[in-house]
Parts: sequence; structure tokens; C-alpha cells
Amino acid sequence: MQVAVIKYNAGNVQSVLYALERLGAEAILTDDLEQISKADKVIFPGQGEASTAMRYLKEKQLDQLIPNLKQPFFGVCLGQQLLCEHSEENDTPCLGVFPVKVKKFVPENPMDFKVPHVGWNNLFDLKTPLLAGLNDESFVYYVHSYYCELSEYTIASTNYVLDFAGLMHRDNFYAMQAHPEKSGLVGERILRNFLSL
Repeated sequence: MQVAVIKYNAGNVQSVLYALERLGAEAILTDDLEQISKADKVIFPGQGEASTAMRYLKEKQLDQLIPNLKQPFFGVCLGQQLLCEHSEENDTPCLGVFPVKVKKFVPENPMDFKVPHVGWNNLFDLKTPLLAGLNDESFVYYVHSYYCELSEYTIASTNYVLDFAGLMHRDNFYAMQAHPEKSGLVGERILRNFLSL
């Protein structure tokens, strides 16, 4: 099985490659349209800023390719946000796979909730085979200041300031705000489940 990890100058890609290697997956880091199109699975990870990332995707024509891919596709962290239609981060139009808005956390009392949201938090209201073997006590690791709103595509929620989409699913597209590669056995299980789709 060939797994393409999309390269778009966003951080945190190396740890995803290591996590896939531990699971025995053959992964390549690439921004080549043909390699991505031919891959059995595609992972779209990253940390960074939305408008800069979208600019790179457009330069490489990945903004045209990604929404039309048919194989199982997994967006992680910034990758989840870029699959949505719009981000408040620098007022950025995104890829539009999910008709969902990305908003900034704005706590009523900044003393109660620090932004960014950094650390372990649990998933609840779990649905879909991607989350097989997990339950509402499953904790994953987050680092983010922006969140995807709840929608009909939400397959697991998390609460920080408010409930938001921890994971989403639409057709062949899956997306997760937390970092599976930093989430211990729970994250490993999610990646393994994705590779089995």
C-alpha cells in the first residue's frame, strides 16, 4: 500500500512519517500531483498558518487536485481546517470539501481558557469505522487556536471553550483537529483504522 503525505511547507510532517513507519506503511512525502493521485491513501498533515498554506497549495495546483481525489484522504490539524470552506485566520478561503467554517477560540474569560488550546482532551459522540475500538474516554493531543464548527459531518466532538468538531467525515474525506502522531495508543489506533479503510 502506497501512502502519500502531502508536502506543503507546513510543520510537523516528519512525526507523521515516523508514525506511519511504525505502523509498517510505505509513505512518501510529496507535492507531485501524479504521485498523490496514484496513492492508495493520502494524508494531509500540518501545523502553520492558513493563508500561507493555501498560497502554496495554489502554486502547486493542489487546491484543484485535493477536492477531486477519490481514495481515502485524512486531513490532520491544519489539514482539517484547510479542507473547510473558510478560515477566520487571515480571512482565508479554503478547499471547500466540508461546507464548514473555521473560527478562532474567543473565551469569555481568558483566565479560564488559554488560547491556543494545548494539551490532552477527550473525544465524545464517536461515530464511523475510523474510530473503531475507541470510546468517550479516548484522549488525544491538541495544539490549535482555531476550530471547525460542529456540523452534520462531525464524527467526534471535543470541548474547549465550546464544543467543536474533533473529527469530520464526508465521502472519502476524513479530518482530525488533534495530532494522531502525538496521541499515543489512541492516535496510533486512529491511523491504523485509516490505513485499513
